[in-house]
Amino acid sequence: MSDRHLVVGAGPVGRHVAALLAARGSHVTVVTRSGRDTGLDGVAHVALDATDADALTRQAEGADVLYNCANPGDYTQWDRAWPPLAAAERSGAVYAITGNLYPYGPVDAPMTESLPDAATDHKGVLRARMWADARDALTAGRLSGTVEVRSSDYVGPGVGANGHVSRVLPAALQGRRVTMIGRTDMPHTFTDVGDVARTLVAAAEDPGAHGRTWHVPSNAPRTQAEALADVLAAAGRPPVRIGSLRGPGLAVAGLFSPLLRELRELRYQWDRPYVMDSTAARERLGITPTPWDEVCLRTAQG
Repeated sequence: MSDRHLVVGAGPVGRHVAALLAARGSHVTVVTRSGRDTGLDGVAHVALDATDADALTRQAEGADVLYNCANPGDYTQWDRAWPPLAAAERSGAVYAITGNLYPYGPVDAPMTESLPDAATDHKGVLRARMWADARDALTAGRLSGTVEVRSSDYVGPGVGANGHVSRVLPAALQGRRVTMIGRTDMPHTFTDVGDVARTLVAAAEDPGAHGRTWHVPSNAPRTQAEALADVLAAAGRPPVRIGSLRGPGLAVAGLFSPLLRELRELRYQWDRPYVMDSTAARERLGITPTPWDEVCLRTAQG
């Protein structure tokens, strides 16, 4: 192996993947539309539109792994064939995908990787198709390897608006009342973004882990209210009052916010227990989640 890695996207996961690889001395290139510098030592940055399969393929030449950590806010951009898959096929790189739990749709029990991808909403169906396309390419011999790691809602440093807890944290740190999506008293799995990166890299580099999905090792579930209170406590702040945006209120809010309009399709995640089982990845990859107290402190520090 040449120990060369191409990371598509510099959001919370992409940045953590790049940092993890660079820290061990790997050759890492991060691709974003703007080419902005992540500030990570030893990481190269390239301005490139990841929807340009030809340009992305040229950049991927010689890479051992192509990490798809991109997450466009507008899922309609993903309705066509996703170019990172084509780039991985043409370059021979292992294709490692940052996934989530959307493909399963509503569930009534803890989620394991053996569940079918049975979602019927737009986001869930699209995510399921992206993984199915990659798996089919591997089966047909067009990919040297592929794997997808799935996580629940992000916590940890650098998450910002990408996380339900960190989204309301700035106001909560000021002692102000905040509003969260759905019920705030249902057990819910939260996943540290650093653990997503560790799992993605480990799975990509383990040929025996390829061809399937893995759940990122995560801590025991907490309710939204508990998770926010834990993060505030880590910052030395008291709990705050929490409002719940549900039903008709969420529908009305969606008229003015594209984000809330999209989240309305996924409201089932907050109206019932939403718990992920990560036993398989812990056993195969030897990864345990970052201790919850540390996760809360890192989240509070941003």
